[in-house]
Amino acid sequence: MSRIGKIPVQVPAKVKVEIKDRKVFVEGPKGKLDFELPRRTSIALNGDKLVLSREGDDAQAKALHGLSRAIVNNMVKGVTDGFVKKLEIQGVGFKAAVQGKNVNLILGYSHPINYPIPDQIKVTVEENTKLTIEGPNKEVVGRVAAELRGFYPPEPYKGKGVRYVGEKVKRKEGKTVQ
Repeated sequence: MSRIGKIPVQVPAKVKVEIKDRKVFVEGPKGKLDFELPRRTSIALNGDKLVLSREGDDAQAKALHGLSRAIVNNMVKGVTDGFVKKLEIQGVGFKAAVQGKNVNLILGYSHPINYPIPDQIKVTVEENTKLTIEGPNKEVVGRVAAELRGFYPPEPYKGKGVRYVGEKVKRKEGKTVQ
């Protein structure tokens, strides 16, 4: 068996789980999520635990078994606690602001960047340079953080750009005048 796949997923009391055919619906205080299980995997609700199983013992079935369990576990965790990614902007004149359902980034380009915020995701800005991205879906939170970082990744010479909190940027020495 898959080492990850055989571990049952604990469902807290405040989370409601519904299984219809191959689709799993999870609802909790932070939101609603759904996931369609891949072929050759199945799920059962035993009391307050979700147990995933697979058909077959080949490598692909084992991989899908572990993947499905991890996704369902992240769904349960997401609707109870939620996921958070933090970004910081470094650079003179670089700043961010939330305007309605858009994040407005000023990153030294000739134009501001307006990024639409997806549903169920909450973006907050503190001190014009610290962004916090929160939501129940781990994949979407990570994608939004990566896309915001992708507009101006940290550069190695001056360290300017958008980076994750705690991210280390390997600095390079510039050219020297002889």
